[in-house]
Amino acid sequence: MMALAMAPVAHPGELDRVTLERARARDPMALRAFVVRYERAVFALLSRMTGPGPHVEDLAQETFLRAVRALPAFEPVGAARASTWLLTIAARLALDARKKRRFPLAAGEAARDVPDPATPETERARRELGRRIAGAAEELGDDQRAAFLLADVHGFSVAEVAAALGIPENTAKTRLFRARQHMRERLRAEDDDGST
Repeated sequence: MMALAMAPVAHPGELDRVTLERARARDPMALRAFVVRYERAVFALLSRMTGPGPHVEDLAQETFLRAVRALPAFEPVGAARASTWLLTIAARLALDARKKRRFPLAAGEAARDVPDPATPETERARRELGRRIAGAAEELGDDQRAAFLLADVHGFSVAEVAAALGIPENTAKTRLFRARQHMRERLRAEDDDGST
């Protein structure tokens, strides 16, 4: 009972410290747990930044390969979270990939196909809102889209967005402000047009 009370507590949704330490030591089972814990977030970020397609799997694999190589140097003590560190790697890879090659940005299928157990009307309204948000996000430039996704979808702070994108904090604030402003204006314009 006492051992349970003294076990290190991980941030909600984070890999526990013991498993993370084992992963840093390259324990195969802990590395697998690391990938399983974060793969959905990595795939979601990459597909939102580059659009759906087989390239997302390649980018995700590259993200985890780089992370596993660098994991022994990652210091989990303090405010650093493994998810923030890993999504930083993914975001930078996605931005680099977008600079090298244009990926088609189709409306997010996931946003349209989210089931809602409440009512058919609620489900339809949620799907429509998801479609509208995905459409508005697709119009953002790569830099603004990355800031928006990291902050508003993945919960990064402005400082974490700045670190993830390798930009000054004020630049991250500006990109995030402009992205949110675009999203509000686009969604408001659709509401005014009655195209909801």
